[in-house]
Amino acid sequence: MSGPLDEDQVRAACARITPYIRRTPVLEVDGADFGLRGRRIVFKLEFLQHAGSFKTRGAFNNMLTREIGPAGVVAASGGNHGAAVAYAAMTTKHPATIFIPTVASPAKMEQIRSYGARLEVGGDRYDDALRASEAFVAQSKATAVHAYDQYETLQGQATVGLEFESQAPDLDALLVAVGGGGLVGGIASWYRGRVPVIGVEPEAAPTLTRALAAGEPVDSPAGGVAADSLAPKRVGTLMFPIAQRYMKGTVLVTDDAIREAQQVLWKTLRIVAEPGGAAALAAIITGAWKPTSEKTIGVLLCGANTTAVKFGS
Repeated sequence: MSGPLDEDQVRAACARITPYIRRTPVLEVDGADFGLRGRRIVFKLEFLQHAGSFKTRGAFNNMLTREIGPAGVVAASGGNHGAAVAYAAMTTKHPATIFIPTVASPAKMEQIRSYGARLEVGGDRYDDALRASEAFVAQSKATAVHAYDQYETLQGQATVGLEFESQAPDLDALLVAVGGGGLVGGIASWYRGRVPVIGVEPEAAPTLTRALAAGEPVDSPAGGVAADSLAPKRVGTLMFPIAQRYMKGTVLVTDDAIREAQQVLWKTLRIVAEPGGAAALAAIITGAWKPTSEKTIGVLLCGANTTAVKFGS
């Protein structure tokens, strides 16, 4: 298989995973609260998904379409994909081994353990975890579930676009955070240019921005405040031609902008988002992306696995 996913594939994935996932709601607000007077923002609250992020969709699509042996599944992750695979494996009664780097947040480590998965922590970044997981697969014969560069994963993440379009059919633009590109690639594959899809990346991890400039996936820095969710070394090879064909480019945001977006979400909507989950909004509130004629802007809030808020007072 090559190129974008077709509509039938995405609809089939949606039907397959629907019994196991949440149809996450949307929230329409006045853009003035976020610096866009005279416009509307429609948030897709995907952080309300099981296991706290969109990754659960791709995880279940893998579990339900692939042959999984006694060794179960293995995944490398900055945290969210690991939690999603662990949750899906628990639900479908398969063993799971999750490799994550030391940069992963304690909240995500604890979440993975809570779903009964075996957790292996080591290396500084996602790519270190990926290499360790590949060695484990070779030794154990477990089924690898890739975080973004796998068609089953892309199909699952594309269902976010299908669902969002049914809930908000009049979007003029859609901003989506980019890590390895499974989410934005799946969404762009669904919309196929009907709505301009803009990728938002941290300045400290410009994987898709550099790939588009080079004409192919290339190594990029992998740091910043969202390093546990938006900082692989390079964007996925499967989503890259989709991005070239169907995305309307990318914008970069600073770590400070991401932190500000987290604060704004809490102050205005009482929404707690992890750094990667707030990155798309950061592009709006800091002016990294400015609308021209767009009146209704979609913003995907994709993850909330964080210990940023402490309760008890």
